[in-house]
This record gives sequence, structure tokens and C-alpha cells, in this order.
Amino acid sequence: MDLHHFSLRQLREGLHNKNFSARELTETLLQRIHTLNPQLNAFITVAEATALASAAEADARLAKGESGPLLGLPMAHKDIFCTADLPTTCASKMLENFVAPYSATVVERLAAAGMVMLGKLNMDEFAMGSSNETSYFGPVHNPWNVDMVPGGSSGGSAAAVAAGLVPVATGTDTGGSIRQPAALCGITGIKPTYGRVSRFGMIAFASSLDQGGPMARSAEDCALLLDAMAAHDPRDSTSHPAAASDFLRGLDRPLQGLRVGVPEEFFGEGLDPEVAAAVQAGIDQLAKLGASVQSIRLPNNPHAVSTYYVLAPAEASSNLSRFDGVRYTHRSHAVENLDDLYRKSRYEGFGAEVRRRILVGAYVLSAGYYDAYYLKAQQVRSLIREDFRRAFAEVDVIVGPTTPGPAFGLGAKNADPVSMYLADIYTIAVNLAGIPALSMPCGFTRSGLPIGMQLMGDYFADDLLLNVAHRYQQETDWHLARPNLQTGEA
Repeated sequence: MDLHHFSLRQLREGLHNKNFSARELTETLLQRIHTLNPQLNAFITVAEATALASAAEADARLAKGESGPLLGLPMAHKDIFCTADLPTTCASKMLENFVAPYSATVVERLAAAGMVMLGKLNMDEFAMGSSNETSYFGPVHNPWNVDMVPGGSSGGSAAAVAAGLVPVATGTDTGGSIRQPAALCGITGIKPTYGRVSRFGMIAFASSLDQGGPMARSAEDCALLLDAMAAHDPRDSTSHPAAASDFLRGLDRPLQGLRVGVPEEFFGEGLDPEVAAAVQAGIDQLAKLGASVQSIRLPNNPHAVSTYYVLAPAEASSNLSRFDGVRYTHRSHAVENLDDLYRKSRYEGFGAEVRRRILVGAYVLSAGYYDAYYLKAQQVRSLIREDFRRAFAEVDVIVGPTTPGPAFGLGAKNADPVSMYLADIYTIAVNLAGIPALSMPCGFTRSGLPIGMQLMGDYFADDLLLNVAHRYQQETDWHLARPNLQTGEA
């Protein structure tokens, strides 16, 4: 059996029908990881002993008649979620040897559901990047073409799911870091409404923008995982009291009467023609399913990238100030005094992109520039949020491309940070507003690279986005495509 092709539902049925055990499933995927990870570099840590122990526990629970929806099913965490028994590196030299004394709420909830964690996944350092090339542990490679980037910052999660190393994974999204790699790797990923998933134990990049979410091949699998991830958490002051929901319940609702808005700003200069054609075909498919389509305006979306790159670095400069070389982080030994310790430890421990954003953040928060940059960016953020409020008075879902183009070559944009930042031009506004958004595959380029279509919804309309994506995926098969990897497996 090609267990690496199975959906969560198929794996669950197989376990309950005793077609295979949780241990057999775990061993199969661990072997696949050992075979393919040298090509992809998707995993930083493979937790073989922990995974096999969890699988044995799941088998024992299944033998007693327990039947939780995720019991015995494998997954992996982005290496930004703290795990008490494994290193949490954030793909940085700064935290290379850090083992947290506690686990993140998301980790605890999925473990309590009986999931088997296979390891921790590669990412852009401290989630800062759009290509998964800033990792201290080396870049992640796209399974569809190993010379291409997988997207970032959750590139390890996207590559692992696309390659069949795990059926589902966690990711985080600060400006598109679930949706953009999902699009470039041909999988489904949802950035939930801000406050839906606890941030406790998720190492902070930009606290007002960060949100954890699921990444999987299908909307149905995302819904299954989000059911377990989403809940109110009193340990997270930004956790919403109504965070929990039954995301599976409405998946099969018909789309008759759904109002779809297509933003004019998303189909202008800079959009790859093949991406535009595939997304338009996806919108046409939604119309065939009963949706009405109309053009809308998001006039402040062109300012989203510049707004984000003031606010996110400002928050990052504050959040990363705790990594000083004194406590649990990398410490330089060639120092003369305390100031030298701070300076050298942070220079050695942080990569170039992280240092760049810390400097930008410190600059825009400094005396004399706060009003000109940070305060002005907050004002534009309010205008972007208001654009969405007006749009959702007219439509139920906003649809457009996830990225301006398909995956680009490794190293192609490293010399031009602004060009890299523009890879998130269609995703960033969602985080500034705090609304949910989902990316799903809608086609391929002539060269065989995946194309993603983005769905955006009003606050706490996560279930509607999953419903729309699921109905679309029932009528199309883009999400069923698999990359051909060097093992000869399809």
C-alpha cells in the first residue's frame, strides 16, 4: 500500500479496519523521510524514538476501542512550536541547541488527540523569509523541482506534505507563510482568523500578525487538523473566546448563492499570465458550482507590502531582543565585556535577513521616526482593514491568486530583498486585517510547477473558506497530483 498517498480520512479508516497499525504507518513514513529528506531538507529533527513510542501508545488505545478522529495519525511541526522533549531551533544558530521546558498549546492539543509527531520541520530563520533559504540548516527544496524554492517561511511543512513525508503539518503565517508555500508546493493551507489558534509556545516574530494553522493536501484534511488546533487558551491573551468550532460540519454545503468578489488590484501588472489563467479557470469553476462573481476594489492593497515591512520588523526587533547570548541562546566566547557579548552573540547567532529586519524595526521605532513610519503604517493598516470590511458587506468570499508567479529558482532573488518581499503581495493584507485566508492548488504551469488560488473570508469565516475549497476539490483533481521524486515513486 502506498500509505504516503493516503488522506487523513483514508488513514483513519485503515487504522480502524486494522489494515495496518499506527506503528506500521509510522515506520513506513520514517523510512520515506530517511530516503527523501537528503534531497529536500524538509526536516531539521526526525523524532524516530518519540514517534515509535507515540505510535505504540496509539495502537494500545485503538485496541481498547478508542476512536478519536486523529488517533494514531502522523504529522510534523514547524520548528517554531516549542516541544519539551525535542530541540526548537527556529532554523537559527541562535537557538541551535535550545530545548524548551514546556510544549506549545498546539503541540499539546495534537498530542492529546493521539497524533504521532514525526519531527520538526525546516523554515526560514525566525519565520523571516519567502523562500525557505534563510534557514541556518540550509534551504528546503521544492518536491516538484528540487532546483526551485518551496516558498516560505513554512517551506519545510509544505515540502514535507507535498512529498508525502507526512500527510499533514503545522505552519505559521505572519504575511503569507502558510499560503505562499502551499501555493508553490501544490497543497492546501489555511491561515485562520487571528486569535483562532493559540500562540502560546509559538516563538514570536510579529505578535499582532502571527497565526498558526494547518497544511495538508486537501481542505478536508485541513479541517480535521484545525478542529484539534483551534480552541480558546487562557495562556494566550490574544486567544479568542469563540476560537473553537466544528470545521468538518459544513464542508459539503452547496455553493448556490455564494457571492464571490474578485479584486481588480490582484489582476494587474506583475501577475504571471499562466497564474492569471489558472486562477480565472478556478473562479469559473466556482461559478459552475452556483456562486455569483463580481468585481470588487481593495484600493489600499498596493500599500500592504510597505506597511507590513514597517510593522513586522518593528515587532520583531522587540521580540528578538530577548536573544542576547546571556541565557539560553548562542553565546560568543571571543568577547571583552558585556556589550561585546551582546553584539557578537547576536551578530553570530542571527542570519543576514534577521539582522536586516531587526535594524529596520529599531530604526522605525526610534525617536524622530516613530510618527513618520510606525504610526503612519498603523494608520494605513486601519485603511486596509476598512477595505475588507466594505468588501464583505457585498461579498462572502474574495478570490484571487496566492502568489504573482510559480516557484522561482533557488538563489534567484537573494540579491534583491525587495523582489523577494513582493512574492507576498497578495497575502500580506490578510494578516494586517486579521481575517482568515486559504490557498489551494488550481493548476500547473507548462513547466509543471503548481499554481495556487487564494480564498479570503470575513472574521471567523474559516469554516466557509474550508467549505468552498472542499466543494471545489470535489469537482477538480489538482490537489491529488503528486510530484515524481527520485525514489521512482509517484
